[in-house]
Amino acid sequence: MSVLAKSSSRVHPRAISAPVIAVASGKGGVGKTWLSCTMACVFARQGKRTLLVDGDFGLANVDVQLGVRPQADLGAVMRGWVELEDAVTPVLGGVGQSGGFDLLPGSSGSGALSDLSQQELMRIGIGIKKLAFHYDRVVLDLAAGVDKSVVLLAKTADRLLVVTTEEPTALADAYALIKVTQASSPTLAPFVAVNMADKRISGKRVFDHLHKVCENHLKLRPALAGVVRRDARVPDSIRAQTPLPARHTSSDALEDVISLIEGLAL
Repeated sequence: MSVLAKSSSRVHPRAISAPVIAVASGKGGVGKTWLSCTMACVFARQGKRTLLVDGDFGLANVDVQLGVRPQADLGAVMRGWVELEDAVTPVLGGVGQSGGFDLLPGSSGSGALSDLSQQELMRIGIGIKKLAFHYDRVVLDLAAGVDKSVVLLAKTADRLLVVTTEEPTALADAYALIKVTQASSPTLAPFVAVNMADKRISGKRVFDHLHKVCENHLKLRPALAGVVRRDARVPDSIRAQTPLPARHTSSDALEDVISLIEGLAL
């Protein structure tokens, strides 16, 4: 029996697939994977059957951040050893448990999937959309940057959440990511999350600058999903390999992520 059947599904598939939220960033180090993990846990605590997908095929590490040891991953799927649903791994007890969700892990730290062909990437994208019929929310953590896996997998998403920080280089790379994904998927309107902001107002100023550049050069007006303030509880939860909502039930960053999810207007 697949992990999917054991941990999530004993539930009939939905009539329509769950919305897929692709979380992306122009550069590494902006907290994209942490935000993906936290969003998945928040959705689960809200009673949503949630799947988190590690779509960083070069440096997959969601399983490490969550402190789980998958028996199978996307590398095994692409080698034909297991089916996609058999690689689904429960986190915090998995779907059906209070605050639990499911993870579709990459090949942790191996880089084994970094050179997938366009056909192979499309196969994964189709598989994710099929799995989405078993869930209420799917969070897809993409690789940092603008390589082909990011552009192709973004096409599977219903929402594109671009994560940036107050750093000028992160902001410039966020603009580059929006530009590239818009050229490939013009109907996929981007939402922006400003992470690790000193204050909400300073994060809002960062977004306003990005919004102005996109409007002037791309004739595009991205929406602000939310600002996540810098919070000492975040590195503590990462060190503990435990999602923030499970380790700290009250924190500034958690409050902001909950508001950010509302800002996605799912």
